[in-house]
Amino acid sequence: MKENEDIIEIIDEFEDIPTDEFELNDENKSLISEYEQSGFFEHHRLRVDPGQGPMRVDIYLSTHLRNTSRTKIKSACDAGYIKVNGNCAKASYKVKPYDEISIVLPYPPAPELVPEDIPLDIIYEDSSFLIVNKPAGMVCHPGCGNYNGTLINALLFHFQKLKENEAINLTHESLRPGLIHRIDKDTTGLLVIAKTENAYNFISKQFFERTTKRNYYALVWGNLKNDKGTITGNVGRSLRNRKQFMVYEDGSMGKYAVTHYEVIQRFGVVTLVKCKLETGRTHQIRVHFKYIGHTLFGDYFYGGHRTLKGKPSKGFANLINDCLTIMNRQALHAKTLGFIHPETKEEVFFDSELPDDFKEILYRFSKFMNVPLIPEIQNYQPSPKYANILSKEKQSPSILIEQEEYDLSDSGIEFYE
Repeated sequence: MKENEDIIEIIDEFEDIPTDEFELNDENKSLISEYEQSGFFEHHRLRVDPGQGPMRVDIYLSTHLRNTSRTKIKSACDAGYIKVNGNCAKASYKVKPYDEISIVLPYPPAPELVPEDIPLDIIYEDSSFLIVNKPAGMVCHPGCGNYNGTLINALLFHFQKLKENEAINLTHESLRPGLIHRIDKDTTGLLVIAKTENAYNFISKQFFERTTKRNYYALVWGNLKNDKGTITGNVGRSLRNRKQFMVYEDGSMGKYAVTHYEVIQRFGVVTLVKCKLETGRTHQIRVHFKYIGHTLFGDYFYGGHRTLKGKPSKGFANLINDCLTIMNRQALHAKTLGFIHPETKEEVFFDSELPDDFKEILYRFSKFMNVPLIPEIQNYQPSPKYANILSKEKQSPSILIEQEEYDLSDSGIEFYE
């Protein structure tokens, strides 16, 4: 895996796309079939001008392709992704007039970005950046199998409507224009999108240096033993299922990841926690909590879409089924986001409301378990759209919830006193 880490930027994009965002529809089945038959897809083709003097192919490509460093091109050559006149070329190959240079990659190229009039929940915007509250079901950026209906398509339309020329130019630079970070397709919450190159670089540096303030709300299965904790463990792709990620306890694979958490409310069979990310790995919160035996509620991708252990009363079982019907996704929301403003150099902090499906299931668990409503749902009125999702059983006083056991010494978790 190491040899592929520095290959052309677009390869990194592909590797980093959460694979639960890949929809296996007819179009994508066709792409997979084509890939299996051909093995590679051509992404770029250049013809060397007749007056071109001898020049190393890595230098030539770095001067003719935007946003691509010579180091990445050299790595692409080493991996066999650069061809000259149909043959794999080394980085030291000297181009000659009329040479045909092509870049082939093991996945199909994305089509050109198209603006789409998709409503956006923008909670803040100025000349440097905007903060958007992403809904569930929206993919952040175009990727394999998702070339329209994404947040980026919506942003491009928004920028064009406002005639934000620099933001539009930044949008066309890559598959993740101005998008400094991202959240999974079915995770809701706050994202910052840069509108200028200066803002992009300034805010990105804060994410890299881990000085941003990001809190998530997550509902997890089981009753956590401690009120506060820190989960550590490298997160990387699973060797058994490349669509999933897992924790590598020995650190031999994956990337270093740390998740701090604090219990907000306990409901017996499930627990609401606030998570603070020290790192930002793909599926990090989802993988870390599965690792310690507390998979996120509703997370079908990691097995959280069903009761994991124990046999609750019929009334409680109905409640759980109702809540899984209401929230048919992982119960995860990027609630707050803070960083230093690129222009004023002052700290800015943004908060967001929980989405309706999240509020609804918290309300139902609270009423059923007779526990206080958390501040975020104290004024919540049950939504009419969920009125038909209602079990007939009333609260039972004889509810026995069997907690999941795990060995702390093997869990990768360190508890505060």
